[in-house]
Amino acid sequence: MIIRKLFKFENAHIVRNCSTQRCSQNLHGHSYTVEVLLESNYLDNGQMVYDFGLTKLYIKELIDSFDHAITLWSGDSSEYITDMKKHSNRWIELPVSPSAEQFCRVIFLIIERVLKCTGMVNGEKNVELHSIIVHETQTGYAQGFKEDAHSKLMGKIDLEDIIFSKQIQNEWSDNTLWYKLLNKIQIINPKKI
Repeated sequence: MIIRKLFKFENAHIVRNCSTQRCSQNLHGHSYTVEVLLESNYLDNGQMVYDFGLTKLYIKELIDSFDHAITLWSGDSSEYITDMKKHSNRWIELPVSPSAEQFCRVIFLIIERVLKCTGMVNGEKNVELHSIIVHETQTGYAQGFKEDAHSKLMGKIDLEDIIFSKQIQNEWSDNTLWYKLLNKIQIINPKKI
């Protein structure tokens, strides 16, 4: 069975080297909608694949990190990256260009790690990430699956190469969350939320 949870964020970026000049040469923003599709062949003690309330913890918190932030590509010019960091406290630096396709891959890898590190306490079994859909506009979206997220043909992404600004990390309910995920330290779901 597959369940879907929607999240939203506002974000600015430049997508270098794309065909559209407006997109590749100008800082601009989008109202993103992200669909997280989880799957399992089992239901938990509440007869659910995964309680939607639990997605509002670490998954929502990490997706919300992109809200009212600028997403930078580490391969962009150092002057641009430095200036953007100087003028914004909320930024994320990625090892890939921040296209909708790469947002799918990045968010997939982040949520996949959250699920692997999460200690389930309500009978959840084999909950896996089916796919991520990132709507960049009302008419355009990208959908990414596990093979896409891990594809070296699309550019290698290591979670260690994703950098969240200090302000973003300080806004998390646990400012060591990223450290825990990078080091595969277990995080336990609460019994009740």
